[in-house]
Parts: sequence; C-alpha cells; structure tokens
Amino acid sequence: MAKRNYIDFDKEEVPVIFDIELAEDTYTMGINYNQTNDFFSVDLWDIDGNVIVLGEKMMLNRPLFEDIVDERLPAPTLTAMDEAGNEKRVTYENFGVTVFLFVDDIGDPSEEPNVDDYDTNDNLNGDDPNVD
Repeated sequence: MAKRNYIDFDKEEVPVIFDIELAEDTYTMGINYNQTNDFFSVDLWDIDGNVIVLGEKMMLNRPLFEDIVDERLPAPTLTAMDEAGNEKRVTYENFGVTVFLFVDDIGDPSEEPNVDDYDTNDNLNGDDPNVD
C-alpha cells in the first residue's frame, strides 16, 4: 500500500521556519506551539515571502487551510493524523510520536490498487488486471 509522506521537524526546535516543496512549488512554512492551550499552528508564505496564511491551528484529521480559498495554497492536502486512530487531538506529547503532519499526495488509496498490494498468487480484487 502506498504510504503518505510527512513533514519532519523537531518539535523541540519550535518555533521553526523552513522551506518546503509541495507539488513542485516551494513555500516557506512556520510551525508554532501554543504552550498555554497545547496546540500547534502553521504559517505559510509563498516563495517571494508573501503571507498566505498565519496561525492555522493543526487539528487532528482535519486538513489545514480547508476553510480558506486562495489559489496560492499548495495542491496536496496537509493533515495532522494518527494513522492508528488512537489519538483524540494533536498535543505536544503525541506530535511526532503517534501524530504526524502528513502530505496527502497519494490521492484516495481506495481508487486505485497499488502494485505493492498484489502478491504472486492473486491481487487486491481477486481479478487479474491483465485479463479482459
């Protein structure tokens, strides 16, 4: 099965600002932590340093920037997720341990079977894709 990439940064170094390439565009991203309320937020600038979004709160299983309409936003969806489904929210304690900021650039895995999902005897559906 295809795996999502995640944005790797050291939460011990927050606040942190770095350049990141998303769908062949380069952005500057800032990650901040609100110690009082125990949440992370994201800032995003275009390559020229123009602000796109400031202070977007990371919420578990909710895509960043989902309520913002701006053509400058990155094409892949960025979502803080716990792939095991055990966490209830993003916290300092679980971020980078069980919760990661994923780049959803693989699309909907239910739409197309991945070649790695096949074994030598059968495939995902039980149908041979090479036979009409």
